[in-house]
Amino acid sequence: MNACVIGLRWLCGCAIVALLGGCASVPPNAGKNPIDPFERVNRQVFAFNDHFDRAIVKPAAQGYTNVVPKPVRACFANFFDNLFELTSMVNSTLQARPNAAGVSVGRFLMNSTVGVLGCFDVATRVGLERNKQYFALTMGRWGIGAGPYLVLPFLGPSSVRDAIGEVPDYFTDPVSYITPLKEYYLAYSARFVDKRAQLLEATNLVEEAALDPYQFVRDAYLQRTRSRIGGDNAPPPPEEEDPDGPSTGEPTRNTPAQPAPAPPSESASPAGPRSEGLPATDTTH
Repeated sequence: MNACVIGLRWLCGCAIVALLGGCASVPPNAGKNPIDPFERVNRQVFAFNDHFDRAIVKPAAQGYTNVVPKPVRACFANFFDNLFELTSMVNSTLQARPNAAGVSVGRFLMNSTVGVLGCFDVATRVGLERNKQYFALTMGRWGIGAGPYLVLPFLGPSSVRDAIGEVPDYFTDPVSYITPLKEYYLAYSARFVDKRAQLLEATNLVEEAALDPYQFVRDAYLQRTRSRIGGDNAPPPPEEEDPDGPSTGEPTRNTPAQPAPAPPSESASPAGPRSEGLPATDTTH
């Protein structure tokens, strides 16, 4: 109980620090995009996440990268990725993809034994490629639409469907069952920082290249999600009225100013495990 109280106090303190600096400018046409009707609120949450990242998470990730040798960091990342194979196996089964589920089982068994508890990704070397599957992707393959785009506090870019998908994924995540509570917080925080460290270079690129980091992250996230669900047959983005163009009554295609970048890996974002390798803030499982 004491560990729980301390953890909540620490989280509240960090949130207050982020809130003191988190106030986003909102463009006048915010909310007109049909895929992002809550843009005004989303931008505020995005700013909150960004300040939280800059104040707490990114410095911790940079310190972790500077202090811990790269082979040790790779072992640590592989360990948590290996645990996630169980979630991928469950979701591949729910998607009626027995071959993919079998690959996840094979990867878990091989890396847990020959790979020394997941420290080494032996399975990839023998041709069993990692293919992370979340319940949000499962719902998408069932034909459930994503719904409006959302930015969740701490967790980053999401959608109504993807946010709901967080719940069942929590129960298939072995880390969720770690006890006592103090060790759970330690394991979750360690994974959180490790994932953020993996995205340092990618988020630096966003900082330098994106004129509007919010739009950059949103478009990249939605494009990546459509690609993962539909593959080559992924549907195009919804149409929207161009607020700057002439009013013709006909919708125009919403084309991002620049193509969304391919994520550096299948790893989660610093703000959570469902962002498909995309940053959760303007610097950005």
